[in-house]
Amino acid sequence: MHTYHIRYQLNGQPSSHSFELKQPNLALHEAALHLLLLHFGDGENKLLMPPADASPQEVLAQAETLGLSQIEVA
Repeated sequence: MHTYHIRYQLNGQPSSHSFELKQPNLALHEAALHLLLLHFGDGENKLLMPPADASPQEVLAQAETLGLSQIEVA
């Protein structure tokens, strides 16, 4: 397992979260997708999630639209 520390802003407020994942690398758009699931993945908000075939740019754009910005993976 690998621990990834993500720093980001949610609606302009600094925030951070850690994820433990099996994958050896975590791309920025994958981190954004994990944050989208964390903050908006409940049943009520599933329509806010990008489609399964979304490109990395589309995932990042959706994250930005929903207030997630300045995402950094450490």
